[in-house]
Amino acid sequence: MEPDDLKAAWQSLETRMARSDAVQLALLRETRLVRARGQLRPLKLGHWLQAALGIALIVLGVACWTRNTDVAGLLIAGIAVHAFGVLTILGATATLVLAGRVDYAAPVLQIQRQLAALLRVYALNSGLCGAPWWVMWLPVVVAFAGLGDAPSSGATPAWIVWSLVIGGVGLAATWFYAWRNRARLLAKAEGPINCADGADGIRRSQRLLDEIAAFEAG
Repeated sequence: MEPDDLKAAWQSLETRMARSDAVQLALLRETRLVRARGQLRPLKLGHWLQAALGIALIVLGVACWTRNTDVAGLLIAGIAVHAFGVLTILGATATLVLAGRVDYAAPVLQIQRQLAALLRVYALNSGLCGAPWWVMWLPVVVAFAGLGDAPSSGATPAWIVWSLVIGGVGLAATWFYAWRNRARLLAKAEGPINCADGADGIRRSQRLLDEIAAFEAG
């Protein structure tokens, strides 16, 4: 074989290999992105339910404090439930907006940044709207009680005080665990996916994007 023929054959081989790599990358990207998109569906459903819960809390809180403006305990409980309902809706909306803005047609690095932002907002939403249920269940129970005939005065029952103390301790412990867990994950570049904090779907999506990035880096 002449040198020119050998050079042409080598260039042809390189072209076919490059075309093959491009096809494999396209297939890998398509399959991984479909799986990454699917990992966020349970998260979106959960936050739509959270928004519905927020609306229910607002209705309950307003119904309680408007009927008991002369009963301090019921008035405070109703306003607390009302405010927590608004916070619950805001947390769900922020998470849903970021989840909906993930652009799977964008470059991998941009999608990774969008998922990182989603994970941060998810963690903030969990800390502000999820963990406080250690305490918030109590105002909700009181608000339901305020829908009926409630005494206009009276000492605070002991079980409410003890429930607040126990709930406060549980809330502090939950926030401390979440802070320690986040610090542990940040310290490990290849941290575990399943952390039982509800964000496993986001982390699975991030791993799928990491696989595409690794293939592109070759």
